[in-house]
Amino acid sequence: MNVKFNFDHENLDRVVYVRAVDVSELPEDVRAQVSDTGQVYAIHSEDGEQLALAKDRAVAFAIARTNEFAPVSVH
Repeated sequence: MNVKFNFDHENLDRVVYVRAVDVSELPEDVRAQVSDTGQVYAIHSEDGEQLALAKDRAVAFAIARTNEFAPVSVH
């Protein structure tokens, strides 16, 4: 199927990546602020810079969208 798609080139740089992170992988000062020992979700820019942490995937996506980013899951 050939369908033309008009990419929004102005917003291509607004992509962020969301991935699960084990709390044990976080720096000690950040671990002290996290209540559980499971996973949190990190929001990263396309160059890998960690922008934020969220308690779950839905919250991470909401944070990204609230800040006008297009979130994408990373496995």
